[in-house]
Formats: sequence, C-alpha cells, structure tokens
Amino acid sequence: MKNLIAILFVGMLSVSAFAQEKVAKIEFKTDVIDYGTILKGADGVRVFEFTNTGNAPLIITKVSSTCGCTIPKKPEAPILPGDKGEIQVKYNTQIVDPIRKTITVMSNADTPIVALKIKGEVVEPKTK
Repeated sequence: MKNLIAILFVGMLSVSAFAQEKVAKIEFKTDVIDYGTILKGADGVRVFEFTNTGNAPLIITKVSSTCGCTIPKKPEAPILPGDKGEIQVKYNTQIVDPIRKTITVMSNADTPIVALKIKGEVVEPKTK
C-alpha cells in the first residue's frame, strides 16, 4: 500500500511539473520612440511593434495616454502566439513644446501593464 501511494505521489508531481500554464507574453521591439526634433504640423504618427512570445492569444484590453495630445490605437483582434502586432500613437504636432508622454498598455499578458514612452521636441518652422 505504501508503494502504491508513493508511486501515485511521484506520478502527480511529474504530471504537474510537465503541465504548462498557457500564458500570453508581450515583447516590444522598443519601449521608447524618439521623435527627435520635428517641425510644427509634421506627421505625428509612430508605431510600437510587439510580438506575442507566449503560448496563448494576447488580448490588448486598453491603451491610454497621459494627455489628450497623444492618441493611441490598439489592435482589436487577439494576437496569436508568435504573431506580431502594433500600437499606433498619434501626437498632436500643432503643440510647440518638448514631447514627454507615457502610453499605458493593459493586456492579458504575464506582465499585464506595460509603460511605453515617446519623447522629442516640436519646433516652429524657421522663417526667412
């Protein structure tokens, strides 16, 4: 009887050791985009690229920014394991000022909240 219990116990341990929990993992190519110095009215759209390196579908539930001058756009469909996706960010380049903004990404990934940053400076065009 003791042998049977020992075999069952070892069997349960080995099954749990080999069982993998399915989890999505989000891996960004970069977490900072530098606009550099751009002119007022220039194209303010940039893209954060990422890959789901996990073994479960990645669902981006919410993407928000620290102010209304930055508009992020999230993917609507789940990102399957191994697939790539992108989060588009549009900064209002009519505002002449340094750019220092944070975009918060919420998902079902093993790291459920990720902070992305944009930086740079918008300047007036030089007049002759």
